[in-house]
Amino acid sequence: MWNEKKQSSPSDRGQIVAIIIFILGLETLLPWNFFITSSQYFNMRLNESVSSNGTSGPVQRKYNYDSWMVLLSQLPLLLFTLLNSLLYQWVKERLRVAFSLVVIFLLFALTAALVQVDMQPDNFFSVTMATIWFFNVFSAVLQGSLFGMVGLFPPRYSTVFMSGQGLAGIFAGVAMLCSIMSKSDPKSAALGYFVTPCLVTLGALLCYLLLPHLEFAHYYLNRNQAVKLDTSNKLLSNTDKIALNGNVKDLEARGVPEESRERSSVFAVFKKIWLMALCVTFVFAVTLSVFPVITVRVKTVYTKNADWDKVFTCVCCILVFNIMDLAGRSAPSLFQWPSKQSRLFPVAVLSRLVFIPLLMMCNIPNSKLTVLFRHDSAFVVIMALFSFSNGYLATLCMAYAPQLVRSRDCETAGSLMTFFLVLGLAVGASFSFLLGNLV
Repeated sequence: MWNEKKQSSPSDRGQIVAIIIFILGLETLLPWNFFITSSQYFNMRLNESVSSNGTSGPVQRKYNYDSWMVLLSQLPLLLFTLLNSLLYQWVKERLRVAFSLVVIFLLFALTAALVQVDMQPDNFFSVTMATIWFFNVFSAVLQGSLFGMVGLFPPRYSTVFMSGQGLAGIFAGVAMLCSIMSKSDPKSAALGYFVTPCLVTLGALLCYLLLPHLEFAHYYLNRNQAVKLDTSNKLLSNTDKIALNGNVKDLEARGVPEESRERSSVFAVFKKIWLMALCVTFVFAVTLSVFPVITVRVKTVYTKNADWDKVFTCVCCILVFNIMDLAGRSAPSLFQWPSKQSRLFPVAVLSRLVFIPLLMMCNIPNSKLTVLFRHDSAFVVIMALFSFSNGYLATLCMAYAPQLVRSRDCETAGSLMTFFLVLGLAVGASFSFLLGNLV
């Protein structure tokens, strides 16, 4: 019966489902990108010492906001990537996604409200770090759950979801740029900036609740149960055939699908993709070790131009990184070099190490290192190559790994690659502390 129904799948009228999935992809990386982009705001708040009578005083101590922000963003992501398998068994996807979106909305609302609240730097730092931790706990749950849901749709919807994620950084950068360029006072500008993700998150929640009621989405979301039932019947039938015939060749002759046979162990799959796994770890470890901790410290040489000085970090660091990273992620659809068998591939990945000293020797005030690249254009060129190579090589790693295993092991390969990707983010976040103290 199911085979008859699946031939007449409905169409995505007006591409409404694609738009909703794009918005959900955007939402998954919104907290991370909004906190990276607002580094200047948080450092400004932490550098203001408030005495007991409410007057401003001297700076008390260095908080290393950027380093702590990166670390407390990636640790819960790594932790909940490991724990998600247990969470998925006990909590339904609909509840996981809806609850995560509600919590993220409340955390954004809290962050926006704190803009108007005068706090001691120590208290503000503690509240901010706790907020970042919980943001990324629920972002990890949300991202993992939505990846599973999007996998039920045709392949192009996974591309749409990834495109939404890629544009999250650009969206946050543009929002910050608009906030800076507005003639409002700093508090009003910051309030408007943090209200924006509140509205986007609320919209994402409404879109997610609407999704099952759309004919196209309802078809694919509910098809999963029918497929499982159909697969169970096939497996039962295949078991009977094994008992009757007793050999694999006869099974193949009778058309038994490959997926019904036993999958390889996780270790067996890892032995085939270990190089790609290490490469994706290395790519993101290099990236997170300097971005944003080091890159946001770079200043323009045109300090007398107050307007350019205000937007320099947002434009030359945040927007350049996200635009070129998105370009790098898109490039493998046009060409893929080096190939997965080429020895040049790991060489290309290792060569990204050169970006660490290059970025550390850009125009960072009071740097302990020699400044070799003082001009703004030098920083922009280095950032563009750095971010493009990040997106390009990371995408190649994720694309090559499933090609190295049999089709029935692709899911295992994908899960392993996701884990090593997150591991690279956590390793890079840890190294950012060390590198941050060297400049």
